[in-house]
Formats: sequence, C-alpha cells, structure tokens
Amino acid sequence: MVALQTMSEFPNYKRRDPSGFQRVVNQRIEEYFANHKQFRGANAKLWLKAIILFAVYLGPIYFILNEGLTVWAFYGLWVISGLGMAGIGMNVMHDAIHGSWSEKSWLNKLLGSSIYLLGGHPFTWRVQHNFLHHQYTNLKGLDEDVEVRGLVRLHHEEPLKPMHKWQSIYAPLLYGLLTLNWSLTKDITQMIRYTKLGLLKRFKMAPSKAWRSLIIGKLVYFAVFLIVPLIFAPYAWYLIVTGWLLKHFIAGSVLSFVFQLAHIVGDAEQPSWGGDSLESGFMEHQLRTTANFSRKSFFVTWYTGGLNYQVEHHLFPHISHAHYPKIASIVKQTAQEFNLPYNEQSNFGVALIDHFKTLHRLGNVV
Repeated sequence: MVALQTMSEFPNYKRRDPSGFQRVVNQRIEEYFANHKQFRGANAKLWLKAIILFAVYLGPIYFILNEGLTVWAFYGLWVISGLGMAGIGMNVMHDAIHGSWSEKSWLNKLLGSSIYLLGGHPFTWRVQHNFLHHQYTNLKGLDEDVEVRGLVRLHHEEPLKPMHKWQSIYAPLLYGLLTLNWSLTKDITQMIRYTKLGLLKRFKMAPSKAWRSLIIGKLVYFAVFLIVPLIFAPYAWYLIVTGWLLKHFIAGSVLSFVFQLAHIVGDAEQPSWGGDSLESGFMEHQLRTTANFSRKSFFVTWYTGGLNYQVEHHLFPHISHAHYPKIASIVKQTAQEFNLPYNEQSNFGVALIDHFKTLHRLGNVV
C-alpha cells in the first residue's frame, strides 16, 4: 500500500480511453437522450419517492414524541425511521451531491444537505465518495471505502490478522455502525486528514467554512434527533437512546450492504497500485471493479436509488438513477463488443452469498 502525503501524489490515468470503449459508450448514451428527449435529472417519480422517504424517516419521530406506544411499536418506529434514513441517503442525498438530481446547482446543494439528517457532512462525503471512491475504485490506499481500520479485511493488500478468519460472521455487526460512526467521529478525522492532504484547497473549500458547517450540522443533528426526544418523549431515557442506536444500526446496515454487494464480491477486481499513473482507462477501471445486482427487481431498484445499477452509476454519476434501467442495456452491449467485463448478479440473495464468500476468502487467504 502506498501512503499519500500530499495532493500532488494523487495519480492520473495514463491513457484515458485505450480501447475506445469510453468514446463509443458516451456517444451511444448521448444518442439515447437525444432520441428520447429525456431530461437527465430527477423526474416526477423521484420527487414523489423523496417525499415518501422523508415521511418514512421523520414521521416515526413525531409518533415517538407521543405516549401510549407499546415497546414493540416504539422500537418498530425506530426501525422504520432507520429504513427511511437509509432511503434518503441512497435516493436523495447521493444523487444530489453527485449533481445528478437537477441542472440547478443550488437545488443539488439543498437536497445534498439532507446528509445532515444522517449525521454526516456534505463536503467530507463529496471528497471520500465522489472523488476518492469514484476516481480510484477498489484501489488500496486511495479508495477509503475499502478501509475499515483493520477491523474487516476488504482488500487483498490489507494486512491479514488472525481475527479476520471470522470476519464473515462479525462483519455485519460492524456494518451497522456506519452512520453512527459518521455522526460521531468519521467526519472530524476526515476533515483533519483532507486538510493535511490539501484537498480543501483542491475543492476550493475554506477551512473555517468547512469546520463551521460541520460543527453546526452535528449540533443540530444531535439536538433534533436525540436531545429533543430525550426531553419531550414520554419514555425512559434508555429507551430513547437504544431506539436512536437501533435507527442508526438499521440505516448503517442497509447502506453498508448495498455498497459491499457492488464492490466486495468475487467478480469485482481489486487492482494493485504502486504509486504511479494508472494503466487502464477510467471507464474500463470502473467496469472491472464494480458489479450490479438485482437489476430486474423493481423494489430493490426503487429503494436503493438505483445503486444496484452500480456499473451505470460509476460510468455516469451525473445522470440520475431514474435512467439506469434504460441505459443498462446500452452499457452492457457496448462492454461486450469491446470484450470488457460487465459484472452482475441475478438477485440480492446471490449477491449476498457472493459477498460473504468474498469476506471468507479475504479473511483466510494472504
């Protein structure tokens, strides 16, 4: 693994389009939108879905502030809220911070701010996800999404520890801590690290503004979703705290598994990087390191915000997920013509089993 020290050390792709795939697939996608006269952003169905998901997330909090709930109903509402929380992250926040929800930057910025409702921060997410993950997918030392502080071995270049032998059993418990980690520590440590790497300067973010929005966002999140229920909900404090933690565990589990099924599976490659320029073309790299799942499932596509079409998302992150089911056939056909991989699993269950097999292999093989 190569440890980055400064912004200048981030590598480039040596050849942008060595096979010609990128030029052809871009041309065909352009022709699709021109022929169908489609707007590339969110359509009316996505706006309706956003309203539903905000209601699913915030509605249970309102009922929790009222008395008369049984214990099962009380915790059930927190579970529903957690599902809504993950849904907002995948459908609204994710598209908006990619700039694919609307042609209007202010609207993308507004909807992208919904990440504050998840306990996160838009700038650190944009650096980690839009830049590091999308630019350097599955590359150890660059893609932070494949690094879990050594607790889970998600990459073959990560040091193998004795405990990793059991990671296919305990990893799901750690997955559930994702959004809780965001809300408590991750954004802060990332902000410190990104400042040292010069990434705030690269993305023209003033440190004072970044820290101010981060601190205010955290304070508002904890005030609204934890302190207010503790003060006004007619239930014991330990019920509120455990319910809030349950909400985070549900949201974190959903978000983690959706990511893992797209990148930590058998067919998704984990190329090595020695510190030099990257040999493959950008789009070819995305094809090799990314996988789809459950493309034929309406519910999975609806709820995950099209993230089961991860190949299309990594090739065209600025196109709304509303269009992924339509353009997938174009991408798959073009990849096959250029003898490039198009990784996909038929359904969620098959992808889940593949992920656990991959976890087991990474936990037992150097």
